Amino acid sequence: MVGQGSAALPAPGMESLVSLARAHTDEDVTPGEIAVGVIIGRSSEYFDFFVFGIACVLVFPSLLFPYLSRLDGTLMAFAIFSLAFVARPIGTALSMAVQRRWGRGTKLTLALFLLGVSTAGIAFLPSYASVGNIAIVALVLLRIGQGLALGGSWDGLPSLLAMSAPEDRRGWFAMIGQLGAPVGFVLAASLFAYLLASLSTTEFLNWGWRYPFFVAFAINVVALFARLRLVVGQSYTELLQQRELQPVPVSQVMRDEGHNVLLGAFAALASFALFHLATVFPLSWIAMYSTQSLTEVLQVQIIGAVLAAVAILLSGWLADRVGRRRLLGAMAVLIGVFSFATPWLLGAGVLGNNVFLLLGFVLLGLSYGQASGTVTANFSAHYRYTGAALSADLAWLLGAGFAPLVALGLSAKFGLGAVSLYLLSGVVCTLAALRVNRLIERKD
Repeated sequence: MVGQGSAALPAPGMESLVSLARAHTDEDVTPGEIAVGVIIGRSSEYFDFFVFGIACVLVFPSLLFPYLSRLDGTLMAFAIFSLAFVARPIGTALSMAVQRRWGRGTKLTLALFLLGVSTAGIAFLPSYASVGNIAIVALVLLRIGQGLALGGSWDGLPSLLAMSAPEDRRGWFAMIGQLGAPVGFVLAASLFAYLLASLSTTEFLNWGWRYPFFVAFAINVVALFARLRLVVGQSYTELLQQRELQPVPVSQVMRDEGHNVLLGAFAALASFALFHLATVFPLSWIAMYSTQSLTEVLQVQIIGAVLAAVAILLSGWLADRVGRRRLLGAMAVLIGVFSFATPWLLGAGVLGNNVFLLLGFVLLGLSYGQASGTVTANFSAHYRYTGAALSADLAWLLGAGFAPLVALGLSAKFGLGAVSLYLLSGVVCTLAALRVNRLIERKD
C-alpha cells in the first residue's frame, strides 16, 4: 500500500539528504522555528521570481529579442514570465502525488532542487545572436521548471501557523509568511541596482545580469536545509497529523470543495493584481516612457519594499482588531481608489513615479499581508492542506501571472487608464468573493 504523509519512504537517491536533515530534528519544533522556516522558504521563492521579473525588463528584450522593438521584446519576455504561473497548479498536483508516495521531505527536496537548477540554468542562457531561437526555447523550459517547482514547494507551514494561532492573533500569524515577498524583492532589486551602477551597459548585458541567478541557487540551498529540518521532524509531522494537514488528490478537492478553492482565489485577487503592478510593471513603463534612471527606480522600489514589510506587520495588528476579511475588503476599496490615481501619477514625471511606487508598496503590504488563506478556513480539515495550495495557485494565475503583460500591452495601446480598469477588475472580484463567502457563512 502506498505510504501517506512524511512517513512514506524517500525516493531513491534522496535518503542521504533527508537523513541529514532528520539528524538535526531531535528536539520539538517550536512556533518560532516554524515562523522562521516560513519566512526563509517564502523569501527564497520570491527572490527567484523577482530576479526573473526584473530581468524581463533589463535583460531579456535585448538578449533574446533584438529583432523586436523595446516594447514588443518586453511583452514577449512578460509572456514567458507568465508561464510559471500557468505551470504552478500542475506542479501542485504532481507534488501532492509525490508526497503521498514518498513523503513530504522528498517532495520538498525535489521541488527546491528543480527551482534551483532552473534558476541557475538561466544564468548560463546563451543569447539569440549566438544560437537563435534555441535560446528562447531554453528560457521557456526553464521558466516552466520554476513554476512546477514553486507548485511543489508547498509545505503546509502557513496553514499550520494559522490553525495553531490563538483566536485573537490569527491575523498576526497569517502575515508571517507574507514577509518573504518584500525580503525577496529587496535582495533582488539591490543586486540589480548594484550591478547597473557598477558596470557599463555592455558589461551588464554580457555577463553582469547572470550573477543574481547564481545567488538565487545559493539561497535555495540554504532554504532547502532550513525547511527540511522542520518537515522531516517527528514533532512537525505529529502536528500536521493532528490538524489533518495531509495531501489529497487535486481532482478530489476540486470535486468536493472546488467552490472554496475559487472563493479563496478571487478573495485575494485585488491584492495579487497589485503585486506585479507595483513591482515589475512600473519598472517596464518607466524604462520606456520616462527619463528616470533605472538604478534610481530600483532604489525607490527598495525603499517601497521596506515600507511594505512594515505595512505587512501593521496588517497583522489591524486584522486582529477589525477582522481579516473586513481589512481585506477595506484594502480592496483603497486599491480601487489608488487605481484612479495611476494614470495621473505615472504621467507626472519623476515625482509622480516615485509617489506611485511608494504608495503602491504600502497598499500592497497592507492588503497582501492578509491575502493568503483569508477564506481557506472554509475548507474541511481533510482538504485544507491541498485546498490552500490550489487557492494560492489560482490567485497567482488569475491576479498576478499576466499582470505585467496585460498592463504594459493595454497601457501602450490605450493609455494608462487601461491599467486602472485592469486593477479595478481585481477589486470587483475580491469584493464579490468576500460577499459570497459571507452569505455562505450566514446560510451555514
